[in-house]
Amino acid sequence: MKINDTGRVGGVNPYQRNMETQRQEAKKMERRKDEVSISSEAIEMLEAQERSTDPDRVQRIQDLKQQVSSGTYHVEAGKIAEKLMPYFKSFPNK
Repeated sequence: MKINDTGRVGGVNPYQRNMETQRQEAKKMERRKDEVSISSEAIEMLEAQERSTDPDRVQRIQDLKQQVSSGTYHVEAGKIAEKLMPYFKSFPNK
């Protein structure tokens, strides 16, 4: 009668092998770091925004903010309609 299978010397328990793989994957995840990449188009937009610090524009924005916060800002419907007309005319008639 044979008690030990000699062909299985050095055999690995499948459960143990599975646990080792999970540990290795967990170590890989621990080493992983977050990274952020900014596209060249976004960089160009940021640079253009920094260049456009026109003092007149800044003053106009401050004035508008003050008018809105005090409740004295008046919307001119005619000007808005003039700006929207070309947009709506570009749609084909159905």
